[in-house]
Amino acid sequence: MIIMGIDPGFAITGYGVVKYEGNKFSVLDYSAITTGASMKFSDRLLVLYNELEKLIDKYKPDAISIEELFFNKNIKTALTVGHGRGVAVLAAAKSGIDIFEYTPLQVKQSVVGYGRAEKAQIQQMVKAILNLPAIPKPDDVADALAVAICHGNSHRMGTLLGNGRF
Repeated sequence: MIIMGIDPGFAITGYGVVKYEGNKFSVLDYSAITTGASMKFSDRLLVLYNELEKLIDKYKPDAISIEELFFNKNIKTALTVGHGRGVAVLAAAKSGIDIFEYTPLQVKQSVVGYGRAEKAQIQQMVKAILNLPAIPKPDDVADALAVAICHGNSHRMGTLLGNGRF
């Protein structure tokens, strides 16, 4: 199974593509899509959409997992991140690939085994699980890989429990 994980954002959207086979993960690609602050709002969304579409076409994932937004006290930040998330969901939906959404709590629980894990713990586990030489940077990339790992683990549990959704 090939899984694409997305940590949506506006200025930075992290992505990670992993292969999950035989209870083992291997990384195929990971990086970040960035847009410049000087760009027009609509152009930033277009860049994000086009880049995600290229990645989906290139890797043809079996599933796309996207992190759900957490409550943000800064409403302007929450809205701009929400726009980026909407573009990510649109790109995934247009591809016809199944989309799975996970809360930060679910991701932490799945990757670290503790829902209140610190960011550094998640990053270390992503590095270990994927046998990476270093923690992926920026943080959004490690988060995207964590979301992909979360889906692999959830898929495995769904299969073990006979859950037909996965």
